[in-house]
Amino acid sequence: MIIVENVSLKPYNTFGIDVNARIFAEMQNLQDIQLFLNTAKYKSIQKLILGGGSNILFTKDFEGVVVKINTKGIFKAKETEEHVWLNVQAGITWDDLVNYCIDNDLGGIENLALIPGNVGSCPIQNIGAYGVEVKDSIESVEVVDIKSMQMYELKNNECNFGYRSSIFKHELKDKVIIVSVTFKLSKKHQLHLEYGAIPDELTKMGIKQPKIRDVAKAISNIRHCKLPDPKEIGNAGSFFKNPTITAKDYLILMSSFPELPSYSQPDGTYKIPAGWLIEQCGWKGHRENNAGVHEKQALVLVNYGNASGEEIFSLAEKIQQSVKKKFGIELQMEVNII
Repeated sequence: MIIVENVSLKPYNTFGIDVNARIFAEMQNLQDIQLFLNTAKYKSIQKLILGGGSNILFTKDFEGVVVKINTKGIFKAKETEEHVWLNVQAGITWDDLVNYCIDNDLGGIENLALIPGNVGSCPIQNIGAYGVEVKDSIESVEVVDIKSMQMYELKNNECNFGYRSSIFKHELKDKVIIVSVTFKLSKKHQLHLEYGAIPDELTKMGIKQPKIRDVAKAISNIRHCKLPDPKEIGNAGSFFKNPTITAKDYLILMSSFPELPSYSQPDGTYKIPAGWLIEQCGWKGHRENNAGVHEKQALVLVNYGNASGEEIFSLAEKIQQSVKKKFGIELQMEVNII
């Protein structure tokens, strides 16, 4: 366990925002976590649990303790003829897990290739892309209660998973530390190729009978073309959630905007691509000093240099206001604002 004071968080968030943590603690294993939580001097101090720093925007210094979870390990918990259950420690990089599953011919999360962040963060947001959400592969999540230091497990149906949401983002926010996640993965694959971009990319690749490796590669190619690499340009991926509107509101909008793209939902509502709404308001490629909207994907806000978190947050609010004015839709931020 490493505990230091007055640490810059710039290397620990994909936006590359240069703010300081009053105290910064790195946990290498479960024993570190429990020892830290049992240390009297840290019990009453505000804590921020940090994974890969890929879904966070710092707007100021953090006056509490930033706890970085670095636990490692992938273990086979169970296997049948059709499935394998993997228990994965929270500090594993998400894309490392995706590659591990592909190398071992385990299907279920290949559509989530190249999403930044760590395994411990994936249940919080219920990460999703290209027709797949991580909840579809999560069997259970193991946590440590910050106050009691007790360890317990939540089954999938206890996690209250929703669109970019979970119990960890609401009822259990700042109350638990995710230690590991158990995934149920398939040995007999059911590929998800519904999104038009995937078949098109597979065709470009010359693949007629794709395997999970091909699907992951196709999605990686698409993401490379559309999304900026956080190592080159600071960003947190999708900044806003895709809004869902009622059938009544959808018909009203269609009358004014017949080109409106949409995806019908099982409950009769319609999901609208937030990137399209933002682009229609003229924000795509827009730049204000070092804060901006990416030139290829309007859903991604970027730090072109030394932008502050306040500058990026201010830009996000302007985008929300313009979308609300033009379409009557309130965009919700997907990124956690600190």
